[in-house]
Formats: sequence, structure tokens, C-alpha cells
Amino acid sequence: MTDFLARLQSENEKTQLQLIQDIAAQGESGLMVLMRVLQDRQGSKPGPLEGKAVQILSAAESPKAQEFLQTQFPQGLVPGRSQRGIDYQPLQTLLVQQDFQAADRLTLEKLCELAGPTAVQRRWIYFTEVDDFPIEDLQTINTLWLVYSEGKFGFSVQRDLWLSVGKNWDRLWPLIGWKSGNNWTRYPGGFTWSLTAPRGHLPLSNQLRGVRTMASLMAHPAWTAQ
Repeated sequence: MTDFLARLQSENEKTQLQLIQDIAAQGESGLMVLMRVLQDRQGSKPGPLEGKAVQILSAAESPKAQEFLQTQFPQGLVPGRSQRGIDYQPLQTLLVQQDFQAADRLTLEKLCELAGPTAVQRRWIYFTEVDDFPIEDLQTINTLWLVYSEGKFGFSVQRDLWLSVGKNWDRLWPLIGWKSGNNWTRYPGGFTWSLTAPRGHLPLSNQLRGVRTMASLMAHPAWTAQ
């Protein structure tokens, strides 16, 4: 175990995630190591490594693993901070389970909650409503997606890719799998609801409503605030 913990400190994120999978394959003893990893990292900002460990423990048919999660992380690994008092625990639960399609739908519902009762009723958001979203809430949603997707999904990932192509939307859409040639990816069957999807593929947010909402999300100060 000492060697494993030492390697986790020195390896890059991709190798760390593979190490987590390898140790989990060792059964109950591997699960105990994952619990130790999470204990050692408590108090630190959670990342994909911790998210993967929680996902493995949550899916394990191990009473010890379940008791550990309930005791150590009763509110989940990621603090559900919200300036508007919105409950992000259901979103965290879906992402822990890797139910990305349901999590995507719920993400839009939470964005509508941020926009207000009228948006909740219409079930989508105007681009003009995005500017008023609290930084804290968008960062919470984004962190949940990042932590439980091995760092592949989230608004900040989409923004990084958007910046990498010079803010060119026509280059971004095929890069994240939202368009192929002249054809937009059809919802829901055309999208990939797993980690085999391209980086930045999810969440969809308001993809079906055009570029303006996406542009507002990408320009939000949540991604540059410390």
C-alpha cells in the first residue's frame, strides 16, 4: 500500500486514474486502500482521482465501503455550495452513478432554477439570464462534472477547448461531438452518454437553442474568478 500511495503522489492524472482502477480490482483490500486515499486527501480540493475513488466505492457491494462513504462524506465528496440555496445533491448522486444523460437533464433544470420561476416553467434559459447566475453555483455545477468524469466534462473544459480553437464555434462543435460535417448531432440518441465521448461533450446545457446561451456561459466570470 505504501508503494501505491507513493506512486499516486508522483504520477500524472491519467496514470493515477489507472492506478485507482488497478487497486480496486484487488477486491476488499483494494477498497480499503481507496478509503485510505480519500481519508488522506480530506480537506483538499476534490479532483478526478477522488471522484473515481468515490464512484468505485459507491458501486461496490461492500458494507464497509458504504458505511465509510456515509460517515466520511454524508453530503457527498463535492460541497454543494449555492448562493441561491439550490440543492445540488441529486446531481452529485447521478454523476457518482455515471448516469450522464440524467445528469445532463438535471443540469439544465438547475440552470433554470438559477434563472427563476419563469425559466423553470419554460424549461430552458435565455442567454440574457446567464449573466445573473452566481459564480458560486456555476462553479459547483462545473466541479461536479469535472470530478466525476475523470476531468473530461464540464463548462470549463468546453471553454478551454473553445479558447484553443480561437473562439471559433464552427471548429468547436465537431471537436466536442456536437456536429459532424453539416449535420448537428441528434438528441438524445446521437450523443454519447459515457466516458467514451469526446472531451467537452457534456453537459449539453442549451445546445439545442443556438450559440448565444453557450457564448454567455463561456464568457461568465465563474471561469476566471479565484
